Amino acid sequence: MARSMRKTAAPEAIEMLIQDHRKVQKLFKQFEKLKNQNEEQDKRDLVEQTCAELKVHTEVEEEIFYPAARAALEEAALVAEALVEHGSAKQLIAQLEGMDNAGEEYDATFTVLGEYVNHHIQEEQEQMFPKLKKADLDWDALAAQMQQRKQQLQEEMGLGGEQEEETEHEYRRSAQRDAAHSRRSATGK
Repeated sequence: MARSMRKTAAPEAIEMLIQDHRKVQKLFKQFEKLKNQNEEQDKRDLVEQTCAELKVHTEVEEEIFYPAARAALEEAALVAEALVEHGSAKQLIAQLEGMDNAGEEYDATFTVLGEYVNHHIQEEQEQMFPKLKKADLDWDALAAQMQQRKQQLQEEMGLGGEQEEETEHEYRRSAQRDAAHSRRSATGK
Protein backbone atom coordinates (compact mmCIF):
# COMPACT_ATOMS: atom_id res chain seq x y z
CA MET A 1 0.00 0.00 0.00
CA ALA A 2 2.72 2.51 0.94
CA ARG A 3 4.57 1.60 -2.24
CA SER A 4 1.63 2.49 -4.48
CA MET A 5 1.14 5.75 -2.58
CA ARG A 6 4.75 6.66 -3.27
CA LYS A 7 4.32 5.90 -6.96
CA THR A 8 1.20 8.04 -7.32
CA ALA A 9 2.63 10.88 -5.24
CA ALA A 10 6.05 10.98 -6.94
CA PRO A 11 4.86 12.70 -10.10
CA GLU A 12 3.02 15.35 -8.08
CA ALA A 13 6.09 17.37 -7.08
CA ILE A 14 7.68 16.87 -10.47
CA GLU A 15 4.43 17.63 -12.29
CA MET A 16 4.22 20.93 -10.43
CA LEU A 17 7.59 21.90 -11.92
CA ILE A 18 6.60 20.65 -15.39
CA GLN A 19 3.48 22.82 -15.28
CA ASP A 20 5.69 25.81 -14.46
CA HIS A 21 7.88 24.87 -17.42
CA ARG A 22 4.89 24.76 -19.76
CA LYS A 23 3.62 28.07 -18.50
CA VAL A 24 6.86 29.97 -19.14
CA GLN A 25 7.37 28.27 -22.49
CA LYS A 26 3.93 29.51 -23.50
CA LEU A 27 4.88 33.04 -22.38
CA PHE A 28 8.08 32.94 -24.43
CA LYS A 29 6.04 31.90 -27.49
CA GLN A 30 3.60 34.76 -26.89
CA PHE A 31 6.54 37.15 -26.83
CA GLU A 32 7.74 35.90 -30.21
CA LYS A 33 4.35 36.85 -31.66
CA LEU A 34 4.53 40.34 -30.10
CA LYS A 35 8.16 40.99 -30.94
CA ASN A 36 7.52 42.33 -34.43
CA GLN A 37 4.36 44.27 -33.58
CA ASN A 38 5.91 47.24 -31.74
CA GLU A 39 3.56 46.71 -28.81
CA GLU A 40 6.09 47.94 -26.25
CA GLN A 41 3.81 47.92 -23.20
CA ASP A 42 2.44 44.47 -24.02
CA LYS A 43 5.99 43.18 -24.43
CA ARG A 44 7.08 44.77 -21.15
CA ASP A 45 4.10 43.25 -19.32
CA LEU A 46 4.80 39.81 -20.78
CA VAL A 47 8.50 40.01 -19.91
CA GLU A 48 7.71 41.11 -16.35
CA GLN A 49 5.22 38.27 -15.90
CA THR A 50 7.65 35.71 -17.31
CA CYS A 51 10.50 36.94 -15.13
CA ALA A 52 8.29 36.85 -12.03
CA GLU A 53 7.19 33.29 -12.85
CA LEU A 54 10.82 32.27 -13.34
CA LYS A 55 11.83 33.85 -10.04
CA VAL A 56 9.17 31.90 -8.16
CA HIS A 57 10.06 28.66 -9.94
CA THR A 58 13.81 28.95 -9.38
CA GLU A 59 13.33 29.89 -5.73
CA VAL A 60 11.16 26.81 -5.08
CA GLU A 61 13.64 24.58 -6.86
CA GLU A 62 16.68 26.02 -5.10
CA GLU A 63 15.18 26.10 -1.60
CA ILE A 64 13.25 22.83 -1.61
CA PHE A 65 13.46 20.63 -4.70
CA TYR A 66 17.19 20.68 -5.44
CA PRO A 67 18.31 19.89 -1.88
CA ALA A 68 15.99 16.85 -1.94
CA ALA A 69 17.25 15.90 -5.40
CA ARG A 70 20.88 16.25 -4.38
CA ALA A 71 20.31 13.96 -1.39
CA ALA A 72 18.45 11.37 -3.49
CA LEU A 73 20.57 11.27 -6.64
CA GLU A 74 23.91 9.59 -7.04
CA GLU A 75 24.69 12.14 -9.76
CA ALA A 76 24.92 15.40 -7.81
CA ALA A 77 26.39 17.02 -10.93
CA LEU A 78 22.88 17.26 -12.39
CA VAL A 79 21.85 19.56 -9.55
CA ALA A 80 25.08 21.56 -9.71
CA GLU A 81 24.59 22.17 -13.44
CA ALA A 82 20.97 23.20 -12.88
CA LEU A 83 22.09 25.73 -10.28
CA VAL A 84 24.62 27.22 -12.70
CA GLU A 85 21.88 27.49 -15.32
CA HIS A 86 19.70 29.27 -12.76
CA GLY A 87 22.52 31.74 -12.17
CA SER A 88 22.72 32.57 -15.87
CA ALA A 89 18.96 33.03 -16.07
CA LYS A 90 18.99 35.31 -13.02
CA GLN A 91 21.67 37.49 -14.62
CA LEU A 92 19.58 37.87 -17.76
CA ILE A 93 16.48 38.67 -15.70
CA ALA A 94 18.41 41.37 -13.82
CA GLN A 95 19.57 42.84 -17.13
CA LEU A 96 16.00 42.90 -18.45
CA GLU A 97 14.74 44.61 -15.32
CA GLY A 98 17.23 47.43 -15.82
CA MET A 99 16.69 47.89 -19.56
CA ASP A 100 14.50 50.15 -21.65
CA ASN A 101 12.05 47.85 -23.41
CA ALA A 102 12.05 49.81 -26.67
CA GLY A 103 14.92 48.24 -28.49
CA GLU A 104 16.45 45.25 -30.17
CA GLU A 105 18.76 44.55 -27.22
CA TYR A 106 15.75 44.09 -24.93
CA ASP A 107 14.11 41.65 -27.34
CA ALA A 108 17.41 39.83 -27.89
CA THR A 109 18.06 39.49 -24.14
CA PHE A 110 14.61 38.03 -23.55
CA THR A 111 15.05 35.67 -26.51
CA VAL A 112 18.38 34.45 -25.10
CA LEU A 113 16.71 33.99 -21.70
CA GLY A 114 14.11 31.82 -23.43
CA GLU A 115 16.84 29.74 -25.05
CA TYR A 116 18.58 29.23 -21.70
CA VAL A 117 15.33 28.34 -19.99
CA ASN A 118 14.33 25.88 -22.72
CA HIS A 119 17.72 24.15 -22.49
CA HIS A 120 17.36 23.95 -18.71
CA ILE A 121 13.83 22.55 -19.00
CA GLN A 122 14.95 19.90 -21.46
CA GLU A 123 17.76 18.72 -19.19
CA GLU A 124 15.55 18.58 -16.11
CA GLN A 125 12.73 16.73 -17.83
CA GLU A 126 14.90 14.30 -19.77
CA GLN A 127 17.69 13.63 -17.27
CA MET A 128 16.93 14.71 -13.72
CA PHE A 129 13.20 14.00 -13.38
CA PRO A 130 13.26 10.41 -14.70
CA LYS A 131 16.04 9.53 -12.24
CA LEU A 132 14.24 11.22 -9.38
CA LYS A 133 10.99 9.37 -10.07
CA LYS A 134 12.85 6.20 -9.08
CA ALA A 135 14.25 7.74 -5.88
CA ASP A 136 13.01 6.96 -2.43
CA LEU A 137 11.74 10.37 -1.32
CA ASP A 138 8.83 11.53 0.79
CA TRP A 139 7.04 12.85 -2.29
CA ASP A 140 3.92 13.93 -0.41
CA ALA A 141 5.87 16.11 2.01
CA LEU A 142 8.05 17.50 -0.79
CA ALA A 143 5.02 18.45 -2.92
CA ALA A 144 3.25 20.07 0.02
CA GLN A 145 6.32 22.07 0.98
CA MET A 146 6.87 23.19 -2.61
CA GLN A 147 3.24 24.22 -3.07
CA GLN A 148 3.22 26.20 0.16
CA ARG A 149 6.41 28.07 -0.74
CA LYS A 150 5.22 28.68 -4.29
CA GLN A 151 1.98 30.24 -3.06
CA GLN A 152 3.90 32.42 -0.61
CA LEU A 153 6.26 33.67 -3.32
CA GLN A 154 3.39 34.25 -5.77
CA GLU A 155 1.60 36.38 -3.20
CA GLU A 156 4.78 38.37 -2.55
CA MET A 157 5.18 39.04 -6.29
CA GLY A 158 1.51 39.71 -6.97
CA LEU A 159 1.04 36.66 -9.20
CA GLY A 160 -2.13 34.61 -9.32
CA GLY A 161 -5.68 35.22 -10.37
CA GLU A 162 -7.77 33.47 -13.01
CA GLN A 163 -4.84 32.32 -15.12
CA GLU A 164 -3.18 30.77 -12.07
CA GLU A 165 -6.41 29.00 -11.15
CA GLU A 166 -6.64 27.63 -14.70
CA THR A 167 -3.03 26.40 -14.48
CA GLU A 168 -3.79 24.77 -11.12
CA HIS A 169 -6.76 22.91 -12.65
CA GLU A 170 -4.55 21.76 -15.54
CA TYR A 171 -1.93 20.62 -13.02
CA ARG A 172 -4.48 18.60 -11.05
CA ARG A 173 -5.90 16.93 -14.18
CA SER A 174 -2.41 16.08 -15.38
CA ALA A 175 -1.41 14.72 -11.96
CA GLN A 176 -4.54 12.55 -11.92
CA ARG A 177 -3.70 11.19 -15.40
CA ASP A 178 -0.12 10.45 -14.28
CA ALA A 179 -1.36 8.68 -11.15
CA ALA A 180 -3.76 6.55 -13.19
CA HIS A 181 -0.99 5.71 -15.65
CA SER A 182 1.35 4.75 -12.79
CA ARG A 183 -1.31 2.47 -11.32
CA ARG A 184 -1.91 0.82 -14.69
CA SER A 185 1.83 0.37 -15.21
CA ALA A 186 2.26 -1.12 -11.73
CA THR A 187 -0.55 -3.63 -12.28
CA GLY A 188 0.43 -4.38 -15.88
CA LYS A 189 -3.00 -3.34 -17.25
